[in-house]
Amino acid sequence: MADRKPARQQPDSFAWTEENKAWCETQIAKFPEGRQASAVIPFLWRAQKQEGWVSIPAMEAIASQLGMPYIRVYEVATFYTMFNLRPVGTYFVQLCGTTPCMLRGAEDLAAVCEKVIGPQNTVNESGNLSWLEVECLGACCNAPMAQINDYYYEDLTPEKLEEILGKLDRGEYVEPGVFNPGRHTSDPEGDNTSLTEASLYDGSAAKKIGKLPNSEPAEAG
Repeated sequence: MADRKPARQQPDSFAWTEENKAWCETQIAKFPEGRQASAVIPFLWRAQKQEGWVSIPAMEAIASQLGMPYIRVYEVATFYTMFNLRPVGTYFVQLCGTTPCMLRGAEDLAAVCEKVIGPQNTVNESGNLSWLEVECLGACCNAPMAQINDYYYEDLTPEKLEEILGKLDRGEYVEPGVFNPGRHTSDPEGDNTSLTEASLYDGSAAKKIGKLPNSEPAEAG
């Protein structure tokens, strides 16, 4: 599971880009005076989108901006595992290791990550890849799977994951989705075996139901 301790090496400072600074001002305006602290999670998420992770200087800047104690921002950032507390690669691989994925080969995928990238919580030499084993990502029917940045890569095999990591490390785009040619999205493998009657989709089944009792409008008296 994720180590929630911030990185020892921290940048000297943090500053929003002009675009994000304007975004922050828009968000703060949504809250009544004295309630700006409610924006802490969106601000942390935006900082992570800008830097790739949430540094202590970023937390301090957000605390000052929202008029709240730094420790409160720190508590939020360290509680939610969606916030990276140390630098990650350009492509951050979150490998699901919960039971369905584990039963379907997640341990073999972890071995691939170790081989291609290195230990968890480290960035490879190119700076493009890092990885972490996480809890359930909610795509159990397509196990084993991984989230890479904001997208899901499902029905993975060790060979397919190694290929994906190699392409990403070379700067090549890899379309996310399902990597089992026998499956459409989250459908069962193979052909459909239920709900296959054409009448379910052409409207004819609905017509057979007929009108409900007492459905005729009453005559005006």
